Amino acid sequence: MQSLWMLLASFVFAIMGVCVKLASETSSTSEIVLCRGATGMLIIYALTRMRGLSLKTALPWHHAWRGFVGVTALWLWFFAIGRLPLATAMTLNYMAPIWIAAIVFTLGWWHRTRRFEWGLAAAIGLSFVGVALLLKPTIHAEQWVGGVTALVSGFLSALAYIQVRKLGQLGEPEYRVVFYFSASGVVAGLISGLADSWLHSGRLQMLHDLSATDAVLLLSIGLTATIAQMAMTRAYRYGAMLVTANLQYTGIVFSSLWGILIWGDRLDPWGWTGIAIILASGVAATFYNARSSSSKASSQ
Repeated sequence: MQSLWMLLASFVFAIMGVCVKLASETSSTSEIVLCRGATGMLIIYALTRMRGLSLKTALPWHHAWRGFVGVTALWLWFFAIGRLPLATAMTLNYMAPIWIAAIVFTLGWWHRTRRFEWGLAAAIGLSFVGVALLLKPTIHAEQWVGGVTALVSGFLSALAYIQVRKLGQLGEPEYRVVFYFSASGVVAGLISGLADSWLHSGRLQMLHDLSATDAVLLLSIGLTATIAQMAMTRAYRYGAMLVTANLQYTGIVFSSLWGILIWGDRLDPWGWTGIAIILASGVAATFYNARSSSSKASSQ
Protein backbone atom coordinates (compact mmCIF):
# COMPACT_ATOMS: atom_id res chain seq x y z
CA MET A 1 0.00 0.00 0.00
CA GLN A 2 1.23 3.45 -0.92
CA SER A 3 0.27 4.83 2.51
CA LEU A 4 3.06 2.72 4.04
CA TRP A 5 5.55 5.20 2.61
CA MET A 6 4.56 7.26 5.65
CA LEU A 7 6.26 4.68 7.88
CA LEU A 8 9.55 5.35 6.11
CA ALA A 9 8.91 9.09 6.30
CA SER A 10 8.18 8.93 10.04
CA PHE A 11 11.29 6.85 10.73
CA VAL A 12 13.56 9.22 8.79
CA PHE A 13 11.86 12.30 10.30
CA ALA A 14 12.68 10.84 13.74
CA ILE A 15 16.35 10.58 12.74
CA MET A 16 16.15 14.17 11.54
CA GLY A 17 14.70 15.14 14.92
CA VAL A 18 17.70 13.59 16.67
CA CYS A 19 20.04 15.64 14.45
CA VAL A 20 18.02 18.81 15.09
CA LYS A 21 18.18 18.27 18.86
CA LEU A 22 21.94 17.82 18.68
CA ALA A 23 22.47 20.72 16.27
CA SER A 24 20.29 23.12 18.29
CA GLU A 25 22.94 23.15 21.03
CA THR A 26 25.20 25.28 18.80
CA SER A 27 23.08 26.38 15.80
CA SER A 28 20.10 28.74 15.70
CA THR A 29 16.68 27.81 14.38
CA SER A 30 17.25 30.06 11.37
CA GLU A 31 20.49 28.25 10.51
CA ILE A 32 18.82 24.85 10.82
CA VAL A 33 15.86 25.84 8.64
CA LEU A 34 18.11 27.48 6.05
CA CYS A 35 20.55 24.56 5.78
CA ARG A 36 17.72 22.05 5.73
CA GLY A 37 16.09 23.83 2.80
CA ALA A 38 19.33 24.53 0.93
CA THR A 39 20.49 20.92 1.18
CA GLY A 40 17.14 19.69 -0.08
CA MET A 41 17.22 22.06 -3.02
CA LEU A 42 20.74 20.99 -4.01
CA ILE A 43 19.92 17.28 -3.76
CA ILE A 44 16.72 17.57 -5.81
CA TYR A 45 18.40 19.82 -8.39
CA ALA A 46 21.27 17.36 -8.84
CA LEU A 47 18.89 14.41 -9.21
CA THR A 48 16.73 16.20 -11.76
CA ARG A 49 19.79 17.16 -13.81
CA MET A 50 21.10 13.59 -13.79
CA ARG A 51 17.73 12.15 -14.83
CA GLY A 52 16.84 14.87 -17.31
CA LEU A 53 13.78 16.02 -15.34
CA SER A 54 12.34 19.52 -15.25
CA LEU A 55 11.70 21.71 -12.23
CA LYS A 56 9.45 24.02 -14.22
CA THR A 57 5.93 24.00 -12.82
CA ALA A 58 2.54 25.10 -14.09
CA LEU A 59 1.28 25.38 -10.50
CA PRO A 60 3.35 28.15 -8.88
CA TRP A 61 0.57 29.44 -6.64
CA HIS A 62 -0.23 25.96 -5.37
CA HIS A 63 3.43 25.55 -4.40
CA ALA A 64 3.47 29.02 -2.86
CA TRP A 65 0.49 28.15 -0.66
CA ARG A 66 2.01 24.83 0.38
CA GLY A 67 5.30 26.57 1.20
CA PHE A 68 3.61 29.37 3.13
CA VAL A 69 1.47 27.18 5.38
CA GLY A 70 4.23 24.58 5.80
CA VAL A 71 6.95 27.04 6.79
CA THR A 72 4.56 29.03 9.00
CA ALA A 73 3.58 25.81 10.78
CA LEU A 74 7.27 25.03 11.27
CA TRP A 75 8.04 28.41 12.83
CA LEU A 76 4.97 28.31 15.09
CA TRP A 77 6.06 24.84 16.14
CA PHE A 78 9.47 26.13 17.24
CA PHE A 79 7.78 29.07 19.03
CA ALA A 80 5.54 26.67 20.96
CA ILE A 81 8.45 24.42 21.95
CA GLY A 82 10.10 27.42 23.60
CA ARG A 83 7.03 28.18 25.72
CA LEU A 84 5.61 24.77 26.58
CA PRO A 85 6.85 21.52 28.04
CA LEU A 86 8.13 19.46 25.11
CA ALA A 87 5.58 16.69 25.68
CA THR A 88 2.70 19.16 25.58
CA ALA A 89 3.96 20.91 22.46
CA MET A 90 4.47 17.62 20.63
CA THR A 91 1.03 16.32 21.57
CA LEU A 92 -0.74 19.47 20.40
CA ASN A 93 1.30 19.56 17.18
CA TYR A 94 0.37 15.93 16.48
CA MET A 95 -3.28 16.95 16.28
CA ALA A 96 -2.68 17.51 12.54
CA PRO A 97 -4.28 14.14 11.62
CA ILE A 98 -7.30 15.05 13.77
CA TRP A 99 -7.59 18.33 11.86
CA ILE A 100 -7.30 16.43 8.56
CA ALA A 101 -10.16 14.13 9.56
CA ALA A 102 -12.26 17.15 10.63
CA ILE A 103 -11.59 18.96 7.34
CA VAL A 104 -12.40 15.87 5.26
CA PHE A 105 -15.61 15.31 7.22
CA THR A 106 -16.70 18.95 6.91
CA LEU A 107 -16.01 19.15 3.17
CA GLY A 108 -17.68 15.80 2.51
CA TRP A 109 -20.76 16.80 4.53
CA TRP A 110 -20.95 20.26 2.95
CA HIS A 111 -20.64 19.09 -0.65
CA ARG A 112 -22.41 15.75 -0.10
CA THR A 113 -19.81 14.16 -2.35
CA ARG A 114 -18.41 11.32 -0.27
CA ARG A 115 -19.02 9.01 2.64
CA PHE A 116 -16.99 9.81 5.70
CA GLU A 117 -14.67 7.02 6.86
CA TRP A 118 -15.74 6.77 10.49
CA GLY A 119 -13.54 3.72 11.09
CA LEU A 120 -10.40 5.54 9.98
CA ALA A 121 -11.36 8.68 11.89
CA ALA A 122 -11.81 6.55 15.03
CA ALA A 123 -8.36 5.04 14.47
CA ILE A 124 -6.86 8.53 14.26
CA GLY A 125 -8.59 9.53 17.49
CA LEU A 126 -7.32 6.36 19.18
CA SER A 127 -3.79 7.14 18.03
CA PHE A 128 -4.04 10.56 19.65
CA VAL A 129 -5.06 8.88 22.91
CA GLY A 130 -1.91 6.78 22.57
CA VAL A 131 0.18 9.93 22.02
CA ALA A 132 -1.32 11.54 25.12
CA LEU A 133 -0.55 8.45 27.23
CA LEU A 134 3.00 8.37 25.89
CA LEU A 135 3.77 12.06 26.38
CA LYS A 136 1.46 12.91 29.32
CA PRO A 137 1.01 16.58 28.36
CA THR A 138 0.48 19.27 30.99
CA ILE A 139 -0.28 22.96 30.58
CA HIS A 140 -0.64 25.87 33.01
CA ALA A 141 -2.72 29.00 32.77
CA GLU A 142 0.25 31.21 31.91
CA GLN A 143 1.16 28.94 28.99
CA TRP A 144 -2.05 29.44 27.03
CA VAL A 145 -0.29 31.46 24.29
CA GLY A 146 2.08 28.59 23.59
CA GLY A 147 -0.82 26.13 23.67
CA VAL A 148 -2.85 28.10 21.14
CA THR A 149 0.25 28.50 18.96
CA ALA A 150 0.85 24.73 18.96
CA LEU A 151 -2.78 24.09 18.03
CA VAL A 152 -2.56 26.57 15.14
CA SER A 153 0.70 24.93 14.04
CA GLY A 154 -1.03 21.55 13.91
CA PHE A 155 -3.92 22.99 11.91
CA LEU A 156 -1.59 24.64 9.40
CA SER A 157 0.34 21.37 9.11
CA ALA A 158 -2.95 19.67 8.22
CA LEU A 159 -3.58 22.27 5.49
CA ALA A 160 -0.04 21.69 4.19
CA TYR A 161 -0.56 17.91 4.00
CA ILE A 162 -3.88 18.37 2.20
CA GLN A 163 -2.15 20.70 -0.26
CA VAL A 164 0.56 18.07 -0.82
CA ARG A 165 -2.15 15.59 -1.75
CA LYS A 166 -3.83 18.12 -4.04
CA LEU A 167 -0.56 18.81 -5.85
CA GLY A 168 -0.14 15.07 -6.36
CA GLN A 169 -3.67 14.77 -7.74
CA LEU A 170 -2.89 17.60 -10.15
CA GLY A 171 0.01 15.53 -11.46
CA GLU A 172 2.90 17.29 -9.73
CA PRO A 173 5.76 14.80 -9.06
CA GLU A 174 7.19 14.33 -5.58
CA TYR A 175 10.60 15.82 -6.38
CA ARG A 176 9.06 19.08 -7.56
CA VAL A 177 6.83 19.41 -4.48
CA VAL A 178 9.81 18.84 -2.17
CA PHE A 179 12.04 21.21 -4.16
CA TYR A 180 9.70 24.18 -3.88
CA PHE A 181 8.98 23.52 -0.21
CA SER A 182 12.74 23.43 0.41
CA ALA A 183 13.00 26.75 -1.45
CA SER A 184 10.38 28.20 0.89
CA GLY A 185 12.49 27.11 3.85
CA VAL A 186 15.57 28.79 2.36
CA VAL A 187 13.70 32.08 1.93
CA ALA A 188 12.28 31.91 5.47
CA GLY A 189 15.67 30.98 6.94
CA LEU A 190 17.42 33.82 5.14
CA ILE A 191 14.92 36.46 6.20
CA SER A 192 14.74 35.37 9.84
CA GLY A 193 18.49 34.76 10.09
CA LEU A 194 19.40 38.18 8.73
CA ALA A 195 16.81 39.83 10.96
CA ASP A 196 18.09 38.02 14.05
CA SER A 197 21.73 38.90 13.36
CA TRP A 198 20.88 42.55 12.76
CA LEU A 199 18.82 42.83 15.95
CA HIS A 200 21.42 41.11 18.14
CA SER A 201 24.71 42.29 16.66
CA GLY A 202 23.85 45.19 14.37
CA ARG A 203 25.32 43.42 11.34
CA LEU A 204 24.05 41.00 8.71
CA GLN A 205 25.40 37.48 9.11
CA MET A 206 23.78 34.18 8.16
CA LEU A 207 25.89 31.38 9.65
CA HIS A 208 28.19 31.32 12.66
CA ASP A 209 31.61 29.69 12.38
CA LEU A 210 30.74 26.03 11.95
CA SER A 211 32.77 23.19 13.39
CA ALA A 212 33.07 19.90 11.50
CA THR A 213 30.42 18.41 13.81
CA ASP A 214 28.06 21.33 13.18
CA ALA A 215 28.45 20.96 9.42
CA VAL A 216 27.82 17.21 9.50
CA LEU A 217 24.71 17.66 11.63
CA LEU A 218 23.28 20.41 9.41
CA LEU A 219 23.95 18.38 6.26
CA SER A 220 22.38 15.32 7.90
CA ILE A 221 19.27 17.35 8.73
CA GLY A 222 18.94 18.41 5.10
CA LEU A 223 19.51 14.89 3.76
CA THR A 224 17.07 13.17 6.11
CA ALA A 225 14.48 15.92 5.65
CA THR A 226 14.65 15.49 1.87
CA ILE A 227 14.27 11.70 2.03
CA ALA A 228 11.40 11.96 4.51
CA GLN A 229 9.64 14.69 2.51
CA MET A 230 9.85 12.57 -0.66
CA ALA A 231 8.38 9.54 1.13
CA MET A 232 5.68 11.60 2.83
CA THR A 233 4.71 13.34 -0.41
CA ARG A 234 4.40 9.97 -2.17
CA ALA A 235 2.26 8.61 0.67
CA TYR A 236 -0.15 11.55 0.52
CA ARG A 237 -0.21 11.52 -3.28
CA TYR A 238 -1.00 7.85 -3.84
CA GLY A 239 -2.21 6.54 -0.48
CA ALA A 240 -5.50 6.85 1.39
CA MET A 241 -5.31 10.23 3.10
CA LEU A 242 -6.69 9.24 6.51
CA VAL A 243 -4.57 6.07 6.67
CA THR A 244 -1.50 8.12 5.77
CA ALA A 245 -2.41 10.73 8.39
CA ASN A 246 -2.84 8.03 11.03
CA LEU A 247 0.53 6.45 10.25
CA GLN A 248 2.18 9.79 11.04
CA TYR A 249 1.71 8.99 14.71
CA THR A 250 4.40 6.33 14.42
CA GLY A 251 6.86 9.24 14.35
CA ILE A 252 6.24 9.70 18.08
CA VAL A 253 7.09 6.03 18.64
CA PHE A 254 10.34 6.26 16.66
CA SER A 255 11.31 9.49 18.43
CA SER A 256 10.65 7.94 21.84
CA LEU A 257 12.81 4.93 20.99
CA TRP A 258 15.66 7.20 19.85
CA GLY A 259 15.34 9.07 23.13
CA ILE A 260 15.75 5.80 25.03
CA LEU A 261 18.75 4.69 22.99
CA ILE A 262 20.65 8.01 22.85
CA TRP A 263 19.63 10.02 25.92
CA GLY A 264 18.60 7.21 28.24
CA ASP A 265 14.97 8.31 28.48
CA ARG A 266 12.72 5.96 30.42
CA LEU A 267 9.10 5.08 29.70
CA ASP A 268 6.65 4.09 32.42
CA PRO A 269 3.92 1.47 31.81
CA TRP A 270 1.55 4.17 30.54
CA GLY A 271 4.15 5.19 27.95
CA TRP A 272 4.52 1.65 26.64
CA THR A 273 0.70 1.35 26.61
CA GLY A 274 0.58 4.49 24.47
CA ILE A 275 3.09 3.03 22.01
CA ALA A 276 1.04 -0.18 21.79
CA ILE A 277 -2.13 1.80 21.10
CA ILE A 278 -0.44 3.87 18.37
CA LEU A 279 0.91 0.77 16.62
CA ALA A 280 -2.37 -1.14 16.95
CA SER A 281 -4.31 1.82 15.59
CA GLY A 282 -1.98 2.12 12.59
CA VAL A 283 -2.30 -1.60 11.79
CA ALA A 284 -6.09 -1.47 12.20
CA ALA A 285 -6.42 1.56 9.92
CA THR A 286 -4.22 -0.04 7.27
CA PHE A 287 -6.19 -3.30 7.22
CA TYR A 288 -9.50 -1.41 7.33
CA ASN A 289 -8.54 0.57 4.28
CA ALA A 290 -7.27 -2.54 2.44
CA ARG A 291 -10.53 -4.37 3.12
CA SER A 292 -12.59 -1.35 2.08
CA SER A 293 -10.64 -0.97 -1.16
CA SER A 294 -11.00 -4.71 -1.88
CA SER A 295 -14.75 -4.54 -1.31
CA LYS A 296 -15.12 -1.58 -3.66
CA ALA A 297 -13.06 -3.34 -6.33
CA SER A 298 -15.11 -6.55 -6.12
CA SER A 299 -18.41 -4.66 -6.34
CA GLN A 300 -17.44 -2.95 -9.60
